[in-house]
Amino acid sequence: MELIGKKVLTIVSPDFDDLELWYPIIRLREAGCHVDIAGEIANHSYRGKYGLSVETNLSFSDVNIEEYDGLVIPGGWAPDYLRRLDSVLEFVKYMDKHNRVIGQICHAGWVLSSAGILEGRKVTSTPGIKHDLMYAGATWVDEAAVRDDNIVSGRRPPDLHIYLPLLIEALK
Repeated sequence: MELIGKKVLTIVSPDFDDLELWYPIIRLREAGCHVDIAGEIANHSYRGKYGLSVETNLSFSDVNIEEYDGLVIPGGWAPDYLRRLDSVLEFVKYMDKHNRVIGQICHAGWVLSSAGILEGRKVTSTPGIKHDLMYAGATWVDEAAVRDDNIVSGRRPPDLHIYLPLLIEALK
């Protein structure tokens, strides 16, 4: 229960990657962390790419980002939509400005890129978006998971078992 007293927000929209959402939620909760799930609509069921669903307990407008120790963004196709929302970009900017943990995996790097926080940062992602991250100023590496100060990035679902220990350590 190494994360008792810690609070994390994860964000969703349709077509999130099922494993990249649920595996971190389960592991963080096992470690004692409180995890809220936010989407555009509170108490709404969102369906992942592979058919698993999740129900939000908050809408983006309900979120007080100042209450959170970490923000976890799953991949899938959801990040391509989430990065268009000003509220989501403001969450990312706030967390980075206040040196709070931001976890992102696979395509979730798109959100950080759109928030403009990757200049000079070392990250990983699915290779399909490496150029997007590099053009945003990041140093992209083909590694399972990377921690650069408050940003923890993971490459793909098979790397979750390496990404989560880094994320948990950062939240401590």
